[in-house]
Amino acid sequence: MSGIGHSGAGSLESRRAAALERLRPVGQDHVLAFWDTLGADARESLLAQVESLPMDVIDREARAIRAGAASAESVPAGLEPAPVLRRRDIDTGHWSAAGARVIGAGRVACFTVAGGQGTRLGWDGPKGIFPATPLAAKPLFQVFAEGIAAARARFGAMVRWYIMTSPLNHAQTHDFLAAHSWFGLGAGTVTLIPQGTLPSLSRDGRILMASPSAVAVNPDGHGGAVRALRDSGALDQMRREGIDTLSMFQVDNPLVRVVDPLFIGLHAEHPSSSAEASSKVVPKRNAAEKVGVFCASGGRTMVVEYSDLPAGLASSTSPDGSLRFSAGSIAIHAFGVPFLERIAAGARALPLHHAAKKVPHVGIPDGRMVEPASPNAVKLETFIFDAVPLALRALVLETDRAEEFAPIKNAEGEDSPASSRTAQLDRAARWLESRGSRVARDASGALRCEIEISPLTACDASEIPASRIPREVSAGERILL
Repeated sequence: MSGIGHSGAGSLESRRAAALERLRPVGQDHVLAFWDTLGADARESLLAQVESLPMDVIDREARAIRAGAASAESVPAGLEPAPVLRRRDIDTGHWSAAGARVIGAGRVACFTVAGGQGTRLGWDGPKGIFPATPLAAKPLFQVFAEGIAAARARFGAMVRWYIMTSPLNHAQTHDFLAAHSWFGLGAGTVTLIPQGTLPSLSRDGRILMASPSAVAVNPDGHGGAVRALRDSGALDQMRREGIDTLSMFQVDNPLVRVVDPLFIGLHAEHPSSSAEASSKVVPKRNAAEKVGVFCASGGRTMVVEYSDLPAGLASSTSPDGSLRFSAGSIAIHAFGVPFLERIAAGARALPLHHAAKKVPHVGIPDGRMVEPASPNAVKLETFIFDAVPLALRALVLETDRAEEFAPIKNAEGEDSPASSRTAQLDRAARWLESRGSRVARDASGALRCEIEISPLTACDASEIPASRIPREVSAGERILL
């Protein structure tokens, strides 16, 4: 039995009474409906869950569900496109040098949101171990590890790596990285942080039970990263070590530049930045693309989910025919550590969003397992982009989709392993061509060869060693650099 000072039937009964005092006023005392059927260990486990539940938050969200409204802030009136920096308008050399100084001073760490599974890809396991590269089939975690190792070597400084896992994949992620010797980074420099959870609620706002002795819970969304970083001690570690900038990215994008000196320099020193929250965007493919959009309202920059952006705004165009609201979020951010500390000190400062999901649960009072055929529940989750409007000033940098964004989300079609593979091959070919190599293409311009470039070799075209650039890549040739 776990829990210091909680052993013994008397202690369990007193804790049960205290739990009921928390549950009953908000109509959630059914959580203990099966108490009399449980053994001591099961009772202990259930009480530990109940004691950790944020009842004020649950009550607020349950009331919102019953009222038929989501508690996350609604889309404000008067939305305008967010101000966006474009590379053609800035001195990239100057800002890259500024970023190099920040990285070289050991002020930067990486943070990967990696709680997802590869289920939609037909992959049994964490998405981070999915083989993502076109020739070597390197898992996503290896791609990021090589990028971090390259940054350490190039800038001569430690770059720590924090990875947020989920309860579902934490152990498997740890075992995978350990089995691969942390891809050479050193176990002491890679920290796995379990993501928090929140209870799943029924359509009438009642906490669902996964079993007679366990509340049904779901990961609290990538916005839970702020609380997870605080609760794990990671923010304290960063402060002790002089790390003031966190380079954050999702696990599904093998083209991400995990430590980008240009982006870091802009975030740290550009006049339009407060060094609190900076983000990369790409122009949306079309009005219907399912990505959040950077907007502005009341002097604050924010991200509006594609499903929340009014259709008239989503399709509105500028005089040249381009989309007005075109700054698509690609989930690449730089956050100031003091900024994250400030948010973490608040009481769940990021709003909760409601997602309709199918959640198996135990029926009450019959105790039978219910396997819903359609969405029956509301999952509560937070989004990290909701931190952006909390910043004093938020910088937004437009980047090139072909250079930095080829996510692996779907089994087929757009944002699939196949589309990402093509994007990776195309980028590698362009890099070689920009350095004078002749690369085999057909009459339409399609590649007739295959090229993969490791981050250990180069993180952009300019870094490729001249000695490794082939004069020509012939049709059918496969080159791994």
